[in-house]
Amino acid sequence: MAATDQIRQMVNFILQEAHEKANEIRVKTEHDFNLEKQTLVHEAKLNIQDEFTKKEKDQEIKERITRSAEVGECRVKKMKIRDELLNSLVQEASSKAAVVTKGQNYPQLLQKLIVQGLIKIEESTVAVYCRGEDVDTVKGVIDAAVEEYVEIMKRESSVTLKCNVFVNTDRSQDLPDSSCGGVLLTALKGKIVCDNTMKSRLTLVYEELLPSIRAILFPDEQSKQ
Repeated sequence: MAATDQIRQMVNFILQEAHEKANEIRVKTEHDFNLEKQTLVHEAKLNIQDEFTKKEKDQEIKERITRSAEVGECRVKKMKIRDELLNSLVQEASSKAAVVTKGQNYPQLLQKLIVQGLIKIEESTVAVYCRGEDVDTVKGVIDAAVEEYVEIMKRESSVTLKCNVFVNTDRSQDLPDSSCGGVLLTALKGKIVCDNTMKSRLTLVYEELLPSIRAILFPDEQSKQ
């Protein structure tokens, strides 16, 4: 009996040790599993957050690009409307310049334009071009223009000039109606040119006054600069 009890005790001890070991393994396994699960869940959360952040940034960039494109489109439209308005002012000014050519003071204006052109060119032989409808008027004032030019140069430099100033005889080279009147002078076979047409003078005035015109027409735009 004593041997049997000892064996039974040994078996019970072994079984108890086995149960304790198995329980220890189970606890450790559950701990490791929970730890791994938490790690995986945490990594998944981080991945989701990163993906959300990336999509959020992509959406923000997309919205910025869209807004930028819309702003750019509005600016283009605004510039187009502004240019159309400025061009309409030039067209209106051109039409008014054309009216000047119908006035009684137009011959005097042509004479002054020729004198100014001669002073700029400073050549003894000069060809004068004009519109076909202005040929007779230019011929009527060209001698007076030359005389005035000679007097000015004599007064300023004490030199008496002799000039050969003539109206172009090739009617195919007359200035177009778009010149709005005035004259164009050339010398040295066209190497020197002085454009004193009404359109040219209007363009010069427009370019000089453009900042002021913009300030008047677009005050909000000027205040932003």
